[in-house]
Amino acid sequence: MTFCIEQDNVSETVFMKTNTDAQYKEQFDLAQSIFESKLGDYNASFLWYRPSSLTDKLFIKANRIRSLQIQKEQLVEGKGNSIKDEFQGILNYAICSLMQLEIGNTIIPESVSKEKILASFKKYRQAILELMQKKNHDYGEAWRQMRIPSITDEILVKIIRIRQMESNGSGSSEGIDQNYMDIANYALFALILIEENK
Repeated sequence: MTFCIEQDNVSETVFMKTNTDAQYKEQFDLAQSIFESKLGDYNASFLWYRPSSLTDKLFIKANRIRSLQIQKEQLVEGKGNSIKDEFQGILNYAICSLMQLEIGNTIIPESVSKEKILASFKKYRQAILELMQKKNHDYGEAWRQMRIPSITDEILVKIIRIRQMESNGSGSSEGIDQNYMDIANYALFALILIEENK
C-alpha cells in the first residue's frame, strides 16, 4: 500500500497521484458498469423513490457493512452480498440520490431516457472526481491511513446527518448534495483499500 507522506522526491509524489487516479478510475468504472447493467434491466425506476427513501437505502447498506464488520460472520452469501458489493451499491445510490435531487418527483420516471440518465451519471462522476482531487490535495490522501471500518462509520455519520436534515426540513439541497458526494468518495476509498488488501 502506498501512503501519502511528505516527499522530497517529485517523481514519487507524481507516482502516488497517478496510482490513486488509476485505482479511482478502475473502481468507478466497475460501479458504472453495474449501474449501466441495472439501467438496462430496470430503466430509471429509482426515480420513483423519494429522496428520503434513497437515503434510507444508503443507511441500510452502510449499516449492513458495519454489522458484518462487527460480527465477522455473514449468513447471506452469493453474488451482490459481499462488503465490496455493498460499497459499490453505496456509490451508485449516492449518485442516484444526486440525480433525484436534481430531477425531483416532477417527472414520470419512464419518460426519462437512458441516455439522459447516463449523461447525468457521468456529470456527477466528474464532479465527485474533482471533489476528491481537491480534498486529496488539502488532506494529503489521509484516507489511505484509515481503516475500512472507520470509513464505514464516516459514511454512516454522513447518512445520519442527511436523514436529520430531511426530517427537519432544514437542509438546503447544497448541504445534502455535498454529503452525497462525500459518501461516494468514501465508498470509492473503501473499494480501493479492499482491492489493495486482497
